[in-house]
Amino acid sequence: MGNPSYGLATFLTVFVLTIFCATSSSPNHESFINCLAFHSQSNSSVYTPETPSYSTILQSSIQNLRFETPETRKPEFIVTPSHESQVQTAVICCRKHGLQIRVRSGGHDFEGLSYASKVPFVMIDLINLRSVEVDIGENSAWVQAGATIGEVYYRIAEKSRIHGFPGGLCPHVGVGGHISGAGYGNLLRKYGVSADHVVDALIINTDGKILDRESMGEDLFWAIRGGGAASFGVILAWKIQLVPVPPTVTVSTVDRTLEQGATALVQSGSSSLIRFKKIFLLDFILLR
Repeated sequence: MGNPSYGLATFLTVFVLTIFCATSSSPNHESFINCLAFHSQSNSSVYTPETPSYSTILQSSIQNLRFETPETRKPEFIVTPSHESQVQTAVICCRKHGLQIRVRSGGHDFEGLSYASKVPFVMIDLINLRSVEVDIGENSAWVQAGATIGEVYYRIAEKSRIHGFPGGLCPHVGVGGHISGAGYGNLLRKYGVSADHVVDALIINTDGKILDRESMGEDLFWAIRGGGAASFGVILAWKIQLVPVPPTVTVSTVDRTLEQGATALVQSGSSSLIRFKKIFLLDFILLR
């Protein structure tokens, strides 16, 4: 595909990372739950503010405590699907009842985009959709959006010591949001970002249809890899391409305070890095 148009890039810049299924209105709780039951062959777990475990589920992966305050609007429902069809049902019923959708993979969006809103909304928590199927022969893996980066690394390492994936450092970041926001990590210099190594994906659009790369088209496939996939639908899974890595990695840590010349060390390291091969990574962590 050729270079994407500036119009699409501009659109992505201003688009809010959420799906408006219809104009927001006061939800009818019983009607929404009946809709889920009607459209699904198997019931997913649904939590309302009256459910005893509602707060536990909601707070399970909130990383920014600003969104745990009483003033923060909470979801009308939390849906934790265990099958793709249950996600489809949730999307269809949200659209029918005028509820906004927030999708939570790992909860590491510090702006609260997956668990807070100013209008009535439903949170679809993908915590139960977290399988990782590694195919070393094909150098690839299918990863469901609820899996974490750590789970991906672990499953790859179970199969091979010389295969890896260029993802982030924090092991409990969800794959769904990590890749849809590009995905930066220690292999950046050599292999680029995580989104560069996505070869296919499954997404549910606002009509409740499951699309793969072929059926969604190359424009949408380009957009969801870095442009915020929740702008366009609910990501179910990514097919990622594995990369070769050495069986042994050397890590060295140097601690310096400002008085010990930390500023000079940073300047020297940054200017010297350009002379090193891409197998080297220099990372600075500033502590107060």
